[in-house]
Amino acid sequence: MAATPTVPEVVLPSSTGQRKMPVMGLGTAPEATCKVTTKDAVLEAIKQGYRHFDAAAAYGVEKSVGEAIAEALKLGLISSRDELFVTSKLWVTDNHPELIVPALQKSLRTLQLENLDLILIHWPITTKPGEVKYPIEVSEIVEFDMKGVWTSLEECQKLGLTKAIGASNFSIKKLEKLLSFATIPPAVNQVEVNLGWQQEKLRAFCKEKGIVVTAFSPLRKGASRGANLVMDNDILKELADAHGKTIAQICLRWLYEQGLTFVVKSYDKERMNQNLQIFDWSLTEDDYKKISEIHQERLIKGPTKPLLDDLWDEE
Repeated sequence: MAATPTVPEVVLPSSTGQRKMPVMGLGTAPEATCKVTTKDAVLEAIKQGYRHFDAAAAYGVEKSVGEAIAEALKLGLISSRDELFVTSKLWVTDNHPELIVPALQKSLRTLQLENLDLILIHWPITTKPGEVKYPIEVSEIVEFDMKGVWTSLEECQKLGLTKAIGASNFSIKKLEKLLSFATIPPAVNQVEVNLGWQQEKLRAFCKEKGIVVTAFSPLRKGASRGANLVMDNDILKELADAHGKTIAQICLRWLYEQGLTFVVKSYDKERMNQNLQIFDWSLTEDDYKKISEIHQERLIKGPTKPLLDDLWDEE
């Protein structure tokens, strides 16, 4: 295995104490076909040099992530919890102003942590309180009180329950609304970005507003969703061969060169290591030309059944 590279970090401007976030994190969304447990994967990732872990209440993994962190401390793989950057997300059932603080406290208990580095609103949707159901039944949806919810998240940061607060799956239109009343602006907007969905407008908007973009589905995975526009792409196979890299490494390097942060889900030891090997080489101008020709289509169209018309505000 190649030596452990140090993952570069970005400062989250609106965070408490100017918290730094490693640009690459390990995603923990569950997959039915996965043979490795989340606890083992997180431990392995810490051994390999990952320091940023992305969880969510809806994934059902917070307990495992917390156990892995406790184990890593016990084994001396890290000397303090503060060496790790831990993100979680509040599910739509908790997107009610009065439920935000207790929901975050519950996540912290499950993770066995005193605070998070970042908490995100998982989707700009609210449903009636209750159990996590996926997909979300449209009949369960109630009005999303964005201002009330955000004020409660600001309270979480002021209370020290989290160092930063952010959004996920927010369109430009929704971010504009959020910025119109936020006293603590969102540190992050976590959205789908990959070579098959490059999100240029949204990225430019976030850059202008000082919001860090974190890409989920950076390799556009999900074999269950049909052909992979990225991993099965002939242009990218060609670029990977030319550089002597994997297609995944080409994808992640592109995200890094765009100034993005990203969470990549691989519980495979070998691939985990390969994904870290992207910081000491570059793509060429010619590569960029080829990349710009890749067909663009959103992979994750929404969490509801049926899909909502206005979720992405036609962006």
